[in-house]
Amino acid sequence: MAKGRKDNKGRTLRKGESYRKSDNSYMYRFTDPLGKSRAIYDKDLMKLRERVDKLKRDQLDGIDVYVAGKSDLNAVWDRYIATKSELRSTTRTNYIYMYDHFIRDNFGKKKICDIKYSDVKFFYQHLIIEEGLQVNTLETIQTILHPTFQLAVRDDIIRTNPTDGVMADLKRKNGKNKGIRNALTIEQQRAFINYVCEHPVYCEWARLFMVMFGTGCRVGEIVGLRWEDVDYENNVININHSITYYSRNESGTSKSEFAVSLPKTEAGIRDIPMFENVRKALQEEYQEQSVEGFNETVIDGMSGFIFKNRFGNVHNPQAINRAIKRIYESYNAEESVKAAKEGRAPILIPHFSCHHIRHTFCARLCEQEDNLKVIMEIMGHANIDTTAEIYAEVTIDRKKKAFEKITKNIDVY
Repeated sequence: MAKGRKDNKGRTLRKGESYRKSDNSYMYRFTDPLGKSRAIYDKDLMKLRERVDKLKRDQLDGIDVYVAGKSDLNAVWDRYIATKSELRSTTRTNYIYMYDHFIRDNFGKKKICDIKYSDVKFFYQHLIIEEGLQVNTLETIQTILHPTFQLAVRDDIIRTNPTDGVMADLKRKNGKNKGIRNALTIEQQRAFINYVCEHPVYCEWARLFMVMFGTGCRVGEIVGLRWEDVDYENNVININHSITYYSRNESGTSKSEFAVSLPKTEAGIRDIPMFENVRKALQEEYQEQSVEGFNETVIDGMSGFIFKNRFGNVHNPQAINRAIKRIYESYNAEESVKAAKEGRAPILIPHFSCHHIRHTFCARLCEQEDNLKVIMEIMGHANIDTTAEIYAEVTIDRKKKAFEKITKNIDVY
């Protein structure tokens, strides 16, 4: 052993270790993953070695890069999702799919410490304008990214969360009917339903939409609705599960499939009062299927699903959204021509999706019922703040209409 490779007690020093006689301390030199030369010190050789062992483990885990804020967003996301053991498998799979599909190969490669509020905003605008994402899809991406950055904030890697306030800002700039979850007006709702019921092709969707507009169920709850969930005697529909259609990677290949899961929250397990038009639509659907054949799809051991597509299987939620788009675009084209001939303003239907139908049902409840607790339970909201937000929106519209009526009838000048 070369001279100088032992301490004052005759102990052999390891590679990278050295002993300083001037202050009787030990030093360990190393190169960090960013290529910088660093050193740690200790008066006790054994304690120094414990710190070195921990340092090596941290380097293997990438922790030192993370702590330095030099990790890319992908590494932080992987770290975040690994901590979410409580997520349902379908939710986890959906989150991973959304991240891998929209974030990992582009925005995900940015260094976590370099990402600013404006970067997030530009990225979201790119997804809306270039990728054609609707704001409700973008909200799922926000649901993924916000807690990822929040993890870095809590670990003192970054000071602030760059996703804070981005969605609210985008919604203000996009306006009321540019993808934000606003309810249809009564006129728009009636126009859509009447058009579907009377159309020679789209009438096949009529009963499904009657039930959706009449229950406010989430689309997965509607897709998964079974005949045994309908209680005609007590005139209620029991919501106790949901159907999810998701993509997953299996042996290097991408596969999409349906799965049964519990409702989004515990509050999602509920009984919904059955309106007369909903009851009638379900009875007519049953009578028709008694002749043409019932839905024979089996998902995770469940069967007896009410609604079926033209192939006799349960509906893909995205197929329902595509049908909605085809229908309101067709309606708007016809209504514009008809209104011009009649010399009146057309009643046009804005862009909306399955979730807007749920929001519309909640708005109709808020227009008739002041007890937020009742509305919350029917909707299956986990937090009354969600119900209160919709109620406040409806109340503002009420006030505007009332003031407009007063203005027309009272001339104070």
